[in-house]
Amino acid sequence: MYDKEILGFFHLYGLMIGVGLLAAFAVLFYTAKKKKFDEKFIDFVFYNGIVSIAVGFGAAALFQAFYNYIENPAAGFKVGEGITFIGGLIGGIVCFLAVYFIFRKRYKTRLIDVVSALPACIIIGHAFGRVGCLFAGCCHGEPTNAWYGITMNTIEYGRAKVVPVQLFEAIFLFALFAICFILTMKKDFKHNLSIYLTGYGLFRFIIEFMRDDPRGEFLGLPPSQFWAIVMIFAGVGVYFLTEYLMKKRKAELEAAENLESVETKKTEEEK
Repeated sequence: MYDKEILGFFHLYGLMIGVGLLAAFAVLFYTAKKKKFDEKFIDFVFYNGIVSIAVGFGAAALFQAFYNYIENPAAGFKVGEGITFIGGLIGGIVCFLAVYFIFRKRYKTRLIDVVSALPACIIIGHAFGRVGCLFAGCCHGEPTNAWYGITMNTIEYGRAKVVPVQLFEAIFLFALFAICFILTMKKDFKHNLSIYLTGYGLFRFIIEFMRDDPRGEFLGLPPSQFWAIVMIFAGVGVYFLTEYLMKKRKAELEAAENLESVETKKTEEEK
């Protein structure tokens, strides 16, 4: 496996990132159509998503630069020497929420109304991104002679047979996407974000033991394991937060419906 050029300038890693982004937005619009979400709000989510993705890539580079600096301060703080997905996820989510709270008063729909559909979009994009990592020879596992090893051009060892951690992660993410997508479409399930955070956090913590792609240390742990633990706890917290926001939103909609009913009745009486 290697990051082959196509037509002289396309790289398979970049191509997979592009496919992942297209798949993410395709899932968003398909789900929105089937679930009959407000079109204007979904357009807002789309443009907000584009901005947040751009910010996320910047955050991914900054997080990795920070880890590199902690590991070797003498080398200085240098941006552009690698990226980390979890750093990008954190930066993207913070940006998305910030933009949402700035503009939410323009829309009747709230984020809680569509939040069940968003994790599937993130997961499918992430899955294709890991396929890109497989082609690029980054984020791989340790050298091995096991039957499941794959020979690839790695950054650390040159051409070597290693544990294809990227492939394992991609398979896990595609399966997780299928679960969340089905739960959204068939069961109208509201806690997919919790499933994603806790499920991926646990998987990433475990799979990190098979990785051989040094990214420095953070508080005595590989950065990905530290943030994986944070994701697990965040997933539990998000479950209860979602329950609270759903009850609050239901009360708001019922109050609005009752007010509209009273106003309609008053108008009919005046006639």
